[in-house]
Amino acid sequence: MVNTITLAGLGPGDPGMLSLAAVEALTKSRRVWLRTEMHPVVEWLKEKGIAYNSFDHVYRQEDSFQDVYRRIAREVIELGREGDVLYALPGHPLVAEESSDLIIEWAGREGLKVKIIPGVSFLDALVAALKIDPAKGLNIVDGLRLDRQPIQPEVATVVIQAYSRLVLSEIKLNLMEYYPDDHPVVAVTAAGVPGRERVNTCPLHHLDRVKTVNHLTSIYIPPLNRPAGYTGCNYPLDPLVGVMARLRGREGCPWDKEQNHLTLRKYLLEEAYEVIEALDGQDMYNICEELGDLLLQIVFHAQIASEHGQFDINDVVRAITEKMIRRHPHVFGDARVESSADVIVNWAAIKEKEKPGQGGKGIFEGIPGSFPALMKAQKVQSRAAGVGFDWPDYKGALDKVYEELNEIQEAVKNGGSAQRENEIGDALFAVVNLARLLKIDAEVALSKTVNRFRRRFRYIEEKAALAGRELAECSLEQMDAWWEEIKKVEKSIKK
Repeated sequence: MVNTITLAGLGPGDPGMLSLAAVEALTKSRRVWLRTEMHPVVEWLKEKGIAYNSFDHVYRQEDSFQDVYRRIAREVIELGREGDVLYALPGHPLVAEESSDLIIEWAGREGLKVKIIPGVSFLDALVAALKIDPAKGLNIVDGLRLDRQPIQPEVATVVIQAYSRLVLSEIKLNLMEYYPDDHPVVAVTAAGVPGRERVNTCPLHHLDRVKTVNHLTSIYIPPLNRPAGYTGCNYPLDPLVGVMARLRGREGCPWDKEQNHLTLRKYLLEEAYEVIEALDGQDMYNICEELGDLLLQIVFHAQIASEHGQFDINDVVRAITEKMIRRHPHVFGDARVESSADVIVNWAAIKEKEKPGQGGKGIFEGIPGSFPALMKAQKVQSRAAGVGFDWPDYKGALDKVYEELNEIQEAVKNGGSAQRENEIGDALFAVVNLARLLKIDAEVALSKTVNRFRRRFRYIEEKAALAGRELAECSLEQMDAWWEEIKKVEKSIKK
């Protein structure tokens, strides 16, 4: 016969809120264990002559709550191996009860049966005391783990494990990173317990001065009303930052812990190019996924810097936010612009003011040497054009392309490899210049051409496979015929 571990809820503290099922189980069970005797219902148990044991000794012997809950869970499992046992917990056995989660997980491995007897949770009593509707949004966080759990200021929040003024002080400091100092908060103690319930409202900066605080205390924080036009953030960066911190932590991933700014360079480039490819494909799902991969690289670098006390993701977000506001005075200030060209002029002027003294370093200062050659050519040409060194229109640039092509012909006939390399480079540079004057991004144009070539050549591979032949066995004439075939198919689709 399979032994059963019964998890029973004792409710928030009023014996009148105990369910009939819980009362019957407590009365009939021969082996009753309480997580703690520090609960108002315990006096009622004594009055009814219900015998029990408790795990309060574990709290005195372990260093952290996590260790307490794990040890209690192990001991309940041991009791379950010996026979049926009832484990009674405050509130509902599955609401904010880590020991219950562990017991359910481990009991399955041991072949033990787990029975749940629900109870009125502290949340039920809390929302009744506050007269709020949790269906409108309620974020529940552990006051001892605020560094690992996201706060969402636009959503009402309940902080549990607020059992002492020392803990309240830590909670206050954490919350003040998200809320104004005078934001109202409500400390609720012994919710649902007749004669003991206390509800205290105070400004956030006075939270640790609340007097009626004990193991039955929770903190309610009303949602923060943002100014008009604020869009809010349902998914802040905190969870991702937390994941990265854990990956880089002592018990994290060996590979992640070995990385530094330099080893991650290639991954940053790869992810950026994969975003560009997704944009070219116009696949919104893929774009979303690739942007996430790129964002991970940014968070990765910020985490490494944070570990060395240099900056963190908050500094990154704050700096770019301030920069965007500063460089858009026509949106966030009183400046006026007539066109996007005016915006670019203003942007350059503001940028020069932000970094004075760099004018003497040359107009190409700040163009990364690590840029791909095509992108670097566009940047260099744009900077030169900005000071007037440019063709009046695309016609001069087009003539230059033809001139460079003639010089390539001459180099092929009479020049050496170095001269041919130089002339090929000049021709490429001239084509990039022509693209710029025609308002075409050369990087995007070439990327599309490469992708188009790959797509068409894939068609040739498929046709050869259908014919049962290797590509090396196909003649150039046959492959060229398939090439023209797919070109016609593409043109008909465009029409």
